[in-house]
Amino acid sequence: MEITLPKLPYELDALEPHLSRETVNIHYYKHHLGYVEKLNKLLKGSPMEGWPLEDVVHWSRNKAHENAAQVWNHNFYWQCLKPTSQAKQPETELKDAIKASFGGQHQFFEFFTHKSMEHFGSGWAWLLSDKEGRLSVETTHDAHNPLCKENKRPLLVCDLWEHAYYIDFRNERAHYLESFSQIINWEFVSQCFLYESP
Repeated sequence: MEITLPKLPYELDALEPHLSRETVNIHYYKHHLGYVEKLNKLLKGSPMEGWPLEDVVHWSRNKAHENAAQVWNHNFYWQCLKPTSQAKQPETELKDAIKASFGGQHQFFEFFTHKSMEHFGSGWAWLLSDKEGRLSVETTHDAHNPLCKENKRPLLVCDLWEHAYYIDFRNERAHYLESFSQIINWEFVSQCFLYESP
């Protein structure tokens, strides 16, 4: 069974004016799909062919790991976004955790932006929760993600690779982050926070 490209949870132009149809189209059909196709080629005939994606991320190495992690990261990224009119606010439990960890939602996104701007080169910015519900912000380089970290659960991710924003914002990462903040799918982020691992 091959790794598949999940369907986008909205139309290509649904995130406008914050992310253009052209950006979403190229990001999804060129970059994301490209990682899926490369991964399937790498897995074909290997002992990991037919494995669930998360298992491939955990146990693969080198090119297979890089492509598997990029597929997983992109799958998660698209779920973290929603049209402005539907983005809503964090659930009470997550809102309280954000206040406890950062001082409030505004302070959280200031810190998230600072960490994202400080990050050199390609990668990802994550909002993470530990088993006690304490929140942190971390960035990872290239394809790396927090799945392989113990006691850390991803809640939110922002793609810091230039292909995520260059068409709309050129090299202005700060403007991209401001637009990203307007289309966060807080319902999804809250569900990730409230999810109890078995």
